[in-house]
Amino acid sequence: MTQEELDALMGGDVDLDALDDNVEEESSKESKERDNENNIEIPAGYSEETAHRWPLPATDENKMVHQLDDVTKESEEKASEIFDIIENISNELMEKEENINNTLEVVNSNIELFKKLTDRFPDVQTFKDQLAKNESALEDASIALEMLQTSGDDIMNVMDIMQYQDIHRQKIERVINVMRALSKYMNTLFESKIDDEKRVSSAQHIAGDTHNELASTDDIEALLEQFGK
Repeated sequence: MTQEELDALMGGDVDLDALDDNVEEESSKESKERDNENNIEIPAGYSEETAHRWPLPATDENKMVHQLDDVTKESEEKASEIFDIIENISNELMEKEENINNTLEVVNSNIELFKKLTDRFPDVQTFKDQLAKNESALEDASIALEMLQTSGDDIMNVMDIMQYQDIHRQKIERVINVMRALSKYMNTLFESKIDDEKRVSSAQHIAGDTHNELASTDDIEALLEQFGK
C-alpha cells in the first residue's frame, strides 16, 4: 500500500469493501504467478470452490511416489548422520576408558607404595593421608570407568535399534514398487489401438440428463493429462 492510499484510508475516503476485493484479487494473481513460476499445471476449471469435484493437482507436494522417494532419501541421509555421531561418541568413550585404565594403574601403584611406607613408618602421618587420598581416588576412578562402560553398552544398543530404520526404508521402497507396478498395469489396461484424435467426439448431453453441468472436452482432456503424468 502506497503512502497516498494510506492517507486516503485514514481520511475515510476509501471503500473498505472495494479495498478487500482488490487485496483478494492481488493475492489470487500472486498465487497464480507463483504457480506459473513453479511450472505447476492446474486442471482447467480447478479452484478452491470447485476443488471437491477434482483430484488434487499433480504437483510435487501431491505426487505420492515422489513424496515417498523423498522420505526414503532423507531418512537414509539422516540415519547416516546419526550413525556418524554415535560412532564418534563411541570412539571418545573408548579413548576415555583407556585413559582411566592408565590412571588406575598409577593409583594402584601409589597405594601399594604408601601401604609399605605406612607399615615401615607408622608414625608418619603424611604417608597415612596420602594412602587415604589415593584409595579415595581409586574408588572415584572405578565408578567413572563403570559409567563409561555402561554408556558404551547403551551406545551399542542405540546402534542396534537404529537398524530398524533400514527395515522401515525397505518397507517403504516395497510400497513404492507396488504402487509403480499398479500404475504401469493401469496404464496398460487403459491402452487402446485407436488414437484419441481418430475417435468420434462424445455427446455432452444425452436424453435423460437433468442438468447441463457437465465437464467440457477441454476439462476432461486436462484431467486425463494430469492422470497420465
